[in-house]
Amino acid sequence: MKSAATNILNSTFGFKSFRPLQGEVVEAVVSGRDAVVIMPTGGGKSLCYQIPALLFDGLTIVVSPLISLMQDQVSQLRLAGVAASFLNSSLSAADYSKTLNKIKTSSVTLLYVAPETLMKAQIIALLKETKVSCIAIDESHCISEWGHDFRPEYRKLAGMHNDFPGAVFLALTATATPRVRQDIISTLRLDDAKVFISSFDRANLHLQVSQKENPVRQVVEVIQRFPNQSGIVYCATRRQVDELNDALACQGYSVTGYHAGMTNEERRRNQHAFVRDNVQVVIATIAFGMGIDKPNVRYVIHYDLPKNIEGYYQEIGRAGRDGLDAFCLLLFSYADIYKIRYFIEQKTDKEKRMAHIHLGAMVAYAESALCRRIPLLNYFGEEYSVPAAEDGCGMCDNCLSAKRDPEDLTVAAQKFMSCVKRTGENFGIVHVVDVLLGRKNKKVLQYGHQHLSTYGIGSEFSKKQWSYLARQLLQHDLLTQDGSYAVLKLTDKAWSVLRGTENFYGLVLQDSPAVKMNAGAAKMEIDYDERLFSKFRSLRKRLAEEANVPPYAIFPDKTLIELAARLPQSPEQMLLIHGVGQVKVQKYGKLFLAEIEAFCTENNIDRKPHSDGPFPVPDVSFGFTPQRNKKLRHHEVGELFNSGKSIAQCMARYNVKAGTIISHLERYSSEGNRLRRDGLHEALNVDGGLQKEVTDSFADMGYDRLTPIYEKLQGRLDYDTLKLIRLLESSTRD
Repeated sequence: MKSAATNILNSTFGFKSFRPLQGEVVEAVVSGRDAVVIMPTGGGKSLCYQIPALLFDGLTIVVSPLISLMQDQVSQLRLAGVAASFLNSSLSAADYSKTLNKIKTSSVTLLYVAPETLMKAQIIALLKETKVSCIAIDESHCISEWGHDFRPEYRKLAGMHNDFPGAVFLALTATATPRVRQDIISTLRLDDAKVFISSFDRANLHLQVSQKENPVRQVVEVIQRFPNQSGIVYCATRRQVDELNDALACQGYSVTGYHAGMTNEERRRNQHAFVRDNVQVVIATIAFGMGIDKPNVRYVIHYDLPKNIEGYYQEIGRAGRDGLDAFCLLLFSYADIYKIRYFIEQKTDKEKRMAHIHLGAMVAYAESALCRRIPLLNYFGEEYSVPAAEDGCGMCDNCLSAKRDPEDLTVAAQKFMSCVKRTGENFGIVHVVDVLLGRKNKKVLQYGHQHLSTYGIGSEFSKKQWSYLARQLLQHDLLTQDGSYAVLKLTDKAWSVLRGTENFYGLVLQDSPAVKMNAGAAKMEIDYDERLFSKFRSLRKRLAEEANVPPYAIFPDKTLIELAARLPQSPEQMLLIHGVGQVKVQKYGKLFLAEIEAFCTENNIDRKPHSDGPFPVPDVSFGFTPQRNKKLRHHEVGELFNSGKSIAQCMARYNVKAGTIISHLERYSSEGNRLRRDGLHEALNVDGGLQKEVTDSFADMGYDRLTPIYEKLQGRLDYDTLKLIRLLESSTRD
């Protein structure tokens, strides 16, 4: 079976190998085993039922809630030579009847249907007269009330087992927490199904969260860095969509809008323009996207804070489906939190509780100083270990920014928590910050809080910085916040900081984003000719218009890039390119080969014959990622230090704090590299007796953790000094 499946993968779809778990899922389904597949957007879920459909001798039914997705997938399958059809309300009466006749005569291999259509008695009766080998339920998270996109009609699909007892059932979703996953299994009666859970990590997505400062300008900056590339900007409201769309259109950008307030025809027309590459950017509410299978979306921007991580994950998943790098920017503002809370309060008590949990997880992600993938993947029950590289995952703002050591913010924390106490623990963050900043607004004056001792004592921080500090106090369990009204209260842990028996270490919010994309335009880092790539795009656009399909249905960008890089000279060599199968070579091979021949002749390019071996997969990125072969920063710092530069000079060279340089030196030393001891001695300014006390403590308590040593010394030495002494000790032991 595996060889037959691989042959279809190669010859029909033009892919050279299965992605993770695809082969295992196909093998299970073809062997007659029900399956539940949790696989990220862009991970290749469709092939998990499309390849079995071509191996079964009966009909495969694909249940999908999205008309546009059905149409796109059927168009692409037909171009690849697969007998696929769909049944939904978009068909004319004549076309609907034609499709029914195809089903009756077994002329359809893959049938896409909406759940409402499948539940019609006449459709069930018709399908019972044919052999149904497989029923694939796409977007299966819609079946769960605990999911972010619950659709009641999906619940009725549980009865399909009785109607088609011989069919293999396959449930697929790109976003499911453990609770939703269990709901899918129990509701669809798939207790004996084999469960496949792929990693939720989309390694090709660069994740960034930036403070929302001038959001229109921030959106424009991204668009300018991706010229002639497709992007999606998500807004929270219809009004915001219209305003941003007008603002960008007035500046001459190729944009269109999409939201539920538009007519069906307007939405269809605008989506069609985006999918067909007639416009570059779509400004939309979350109503847009589930039916979009466009692989070359190079960036997704969240203009407003999403309500939950599941929605956010699914929306960023619309970027980079072709496997090439893509950029995902979330503009974060505390004002957005309060807006969402306002709408949550309009819900029922049960809905409120769940909505507050979802929002809390989303805010924690946005505020996290960890690698972005840690809280994101943890939400879906997946443990993520940051790669042991200088730049961590290498694809998020936190990993790529200069590491900032926590500062001693004890005094600021005492001010904030004292203000919480003196205002009676009856107010939220905004009011407490207003009191600290000495504001004279109506609410402050109404409660007489201008007379408190904490009034106006917080001038050292801005409103945003105080709010950011408050979030850290919440994360460290020094404060709690009422779920419904966001009222702050002190915890028992808070008193040790208020009384000065414990210090609080945190981060001060930077006024501007720590990480920005490179100033240059997005440029693919692969040796291919962009002029030829542009010619391919024009040819593809013409062919797509003739066939009335999206351009990516002809060939995705990744295929065009490989064609422009490898310059194949024959249909056989074209078959070695990603995404090129037998049917497409027959349809389009001569046209693209002729384009290559003309281009090479015109530019005097001497093409050497290629071997018949597989072409290497190109490593393509888009300017916002670092060079992956550069020297690691801790090696640079270690070598600079050993050349005679002091820690202070290293700090000046890289414009970082002492703790950052010391951390680099620790890492350099941990890899077996020696450090010059005189430089470490020079950086230490510690009494000899106290230093001996530290070294004795290391000998007694071990070298792995500094906190026990710090606590034993009652804070007489800071963490950076303890690290320096540990470095000296390690060099002595070596």
